[in-house]
Amino acid sequence: MTDYGEEQRNELEALESIYPDSFTVLSESPPSFTITVTSEAGENDETVQTTLKFTYSEKYPDETPLYEIFSQENLEDNDVSDILKLLALQAEENLGMVMIFTLVTAVQEKLNEIVDQIKTRREEEKKQKEKEAEEAEKKLFHGTPVTIENFLSWKAKFDAELLEIKKKRMKEEEQAGKNKLSGKQLFETDHNLDTSDIQFLEDAGNNVEVDESLFQEMDDLELEDGEDDPDYNPVAQGSDSSD
Repeated sequence: MTDYGEEQRNELEALESIYPDSFTVLSESPPSFTITVTSEAGENDETVQTTLKFTYSEKYPDETPLYEIFSQENLEDNDVSDILKLLALQAEENLGMVMIFTLVTAVQEKLNEIVDQIKTRREEEKKQKEKEAEEAEKKLFHGTPVTIENFLSWKAKFDAELLEIKKKRMKEEEQAGKNKLSGKQLFETDHNLDTSDIQFLEDAGNNVEVDESLFQEMDDLELEDGEDDPDYNPVAQGSDSSD
């Protein structure tokens, strides 16, 4: 008869010695613990990490242990899903044997693969950005080749925009014409216009100032008087005017 309790205690002691810095006991009944697994450092010393929680079932290792992702760092949702699938597969393959070390080792390798994938993905993104920048630079210097298709497309767009501008301008001119009043309409809308000129003249007449200095020297002017002229003949003037 298998002594499950003893097998479990022996494995716990082994795991504590193998993972002294990452092994933590959560409870003794049922036995539950966590092991933190960290990948190797990738480019720029980046890592991914997960903490696995295990709980022994009563008949472990003849039954699979309970397991879950207790916490994680820098993992995508699909990475977490892949790790859980990996644990399920490894647990089934190692049923009947103590398996925690095997499960943790499989996860460790998976995390290293994820770091490599991140590195590869970043290199591809970098190459893609460089390619896009190069293509943009080519377009800047060489422009887009003119074909019949893209010319007709451009012309159709240009004609449509020009038509819209003309319609807008005609509408504005039509609106401006409607808003412009004739002389008759101005008088009909503003009755002050028919008396404005008269009022202006009246106001001006009341405020006219005469410069008297202009007439002070009138006495000094030498005006020709016909009576002082020895040749003056009023009769002749009269006959001349009647002629």
